[in-house]
Amino acid sequence: GDVLLSADYSQIELRVLAHMTDDPVLVDAFARGEDIHARTAAEVFAIPQDQVTANQRRLAKVVNFGLFYGLSDFGLARDTGMSTEEARTFIDAYFRAYNRVREFLEGIKIQAREQGFVETVLHRRRYIQDIRSPNRMLRQAAERIAINMPVQGSAADIMKLAMIKLEKYLRDERLASRMILTVHDELVFEVPPGERERLIEVVPDLMATAYPMNVPLQVDLKLGPNWQDMERVRLVAAKA
Repeated sequence: GDVLLSADYSQIELRVLAHMTDDPVLVDAFARGEDIHARTAAEVFAIPQDQVTANQRRLAKVVNFGLFYGLSDFGLARDTGMSTEEARTFIDAYFRAYNRVREFLEGIKIQAREQGFVETVLHRRRYIQDIRSPNRMLRQAAERIAINMPVQGSAADIMKLAMIKLEKYLRDERLASRMILTVHDELVFEVPPGERERLIEVVPDLMATAYPMNVPLQVDLKLGPNWQDMERVRLVAAKA
């Protein structure tokens, strides 16, 4: 019978961040196919990557995913158990390693204050209320929204472009396979046995090339009789 095919963008928000900032260290890490959290830990702790401990990698992961949600030293301390002072030192070291990321995030806040909106890679706008509020709490909340939107919104843009390409492909090729579900950065297809190999080839390739990026987009592919019992088939990365 039919099987489910799951195609999941791997770390798309961090890849979008690398693309939008053009940060040389971040771009290099993705171009080399490195473990981005281990690379970040190596940069922050100033040690070779093969000496990074599991705990150091975990801390780097929290920061990598937290910064474009406006993660503060207080938030990092709360999430990791380190002191606020240690968290501040860690974030400072991160921004020394990824200097373009700091410039990008500060630039977004300035743009939001001056123009009242921020944009995705496709120039989709979000207008930011309270960005000029005299109330510090409201203003900081607005800044967090402003920082988050370009990266998360651009990842959503790329997902929509991929869906359009895939739907057109399925229709043009008169295939019986159907795109049935989106879950965050994942697309799920219902695929008859005769089309399985074809979709295993085509789906990740169309997703990985949905939008021109200066880092490779990577797609993780799984297959199974149901959503719970899925096994990895292949990992595909577009050439940047």
